[in-house]
Amino acid sequence: MLQERSSGVLLHPTSLPGPDGIGDIGPASYAWIDTLAAMGCTYWQVLPLGPTGYGDSPYQCFSSFAGNPYLISADLLIGDQLLDQPTDRPVFPSHSVDYGAAIKWKTTLIDRAYVTFRQTNPAGLVDEFNRFVQSESAWLDDFALFMVIKARQGGGSFTSWSPEFRDRVPAAIEQLRFGAGDELRRVAFGQFLFFKQWHALHQYAASRGIRIIGDLPIFVSSDSADVWANRELFEVDDTGKATLIAGVPPDYFSSTGQLWGNPQYRWEVHANQGYRWWMDRLAATLRLVDLARIDHFRAFADYWEIPAGSPTAESGQWLNGPGEGFFHVVAEHFPDLPIIAEDLGEISAAVFALRDKFELPGMKILQFAFDGDESNPFLPHFFPTNCVVYTGTHDNDTTLGWWRASDEATRHQARTYLSIDGSDIAWDLITAAWESRAALSIAPLQDLLGLDGSARMNLPGKPAGNWSWRMTDVDIPAGVVRRMRELNERTGR
Repeated sequence: MLQERSSGVLLHPTSLPGPDGIGDIGPASYAWIDTLAAMGCTYWQVLPLGPTGYGDSPYQCFSSFAGNPYLISADLLIGDQLLDQPTDRPVFPSHSVDYGAAIKWKTTLIDRAYVTFRQTNPAGLVDEFNRFVQSESAWLDDFALFMVIKARQGGGSFTSWSPEFRDRVPAAIEQLRFGAGDELRRVAFGQFLFFKQWHALHQYAASRGIRIIGDLPIFVSSDSADVWANRELFEVDDTGKATLIAGVPPDYFSSTGQLWGNPQYRWEVHANQGYRWWMDRLAATLRLVDLARIDHFRAFADYWEIPAGSPTAESGQWLNGPGEGFFHVVAEHFPDLPIIAEDLGEISAAVFALRDKFELPGMKILQFAFDGDESNPFLPHFFPTNCVVYTGTHDNDTTLGWWRASDEATRHQARTYLSIDGSDIAWDLITAAWESRAALSIAPLQDLLGLDGSARMNLPGKPAGNWSWRMTDVDIPAGVVRRMRELNERTGR
């Protein structure tokens, strides 16, 4: 339960400035934490931190446990004497991520660091690396195998691999371990660097009074080490292909629903195992962050199951999720329940009942408030204290973009309700969120900067071109920092 009034900013590390084509967890992240503290904020919210796969989406990762090596900071590697100052750095766009070029370059830098590590064998770092490999072996061994085999098999989904690797035939796996030791070690080294740098950053955030909100997608990617190594936990066939997939049924936004493609869980198997995999997954996330937002929380109460191969999501059915039994186990492992429930979209009463049973904060989005319905639960006077209010999320347009795309009826209601003229709409919504009774208020950085729709992070349903917005070194004027601090002080946050 959230009780103390506080505030934060949503900004994924990939959106930070930096010289290597993609934001990272080096100096710019430390400077960002300092900026949050100067604003008087308490929270930094990020998107999932896993290794991205198809479409560069942080919601489709190769592992629920691994970190994203493309977030590793070259500057910190230079400081650790694992990397020389690059003289061959490509020229990258400053306001967006070119993922193809950035990933190729970051991979080059990590490879160079690994060669230095292997050649110099710095005693303290070797011991630290060996402890990491041992302590994280429960997931790291499978992840390293998965990534090495994927590279050797041309990068395709594991269901397209040679059968002996697709199906984890023991003799083939052992032969690979013997012959690919250096490749496996290199993958593990990249994970070591990520976690070493992230934990240092997390500690620095705590020293500045900043807590980090992470993001946990309820479903995992069909092409992931999770499914490859734990086939019994997912609705897949003997080759690993999903037989029942996730999505949502037709609604106001889509006449045919949405097909996500993620495999559904075999919840009865999870229950019989005491939800061990899930508790390990939550523990891994909560070692990185202080609070975890669970994306598509509603599936714990009820979920839309669609037969694989269906042309649309219309042919699915509602089934009961694990419900209270799951969260009783969560509460045993994590008594303070450091979870935010993403309870947006078409929601049943069972979802709200589950959320409220365990006093989990839900979410409110101000961009959803002004549809002419006087009973709209996103209108601020309906907010409970135990919730998180956002101007918008990573899936929304920026507030300025939303305003420009809204019809006159929506804008009229917003102007009337908020007593504004709309000339500074992003800050109008920020102010409304901060003045509300919600315990925690959050805005994307794009709204603090008053940016238009060209700075949008994600457009759901768009297959490519998402997740690419970046800020520059000069994007946060001192006046914005002062304005936010004054708002935090005035609203008791």
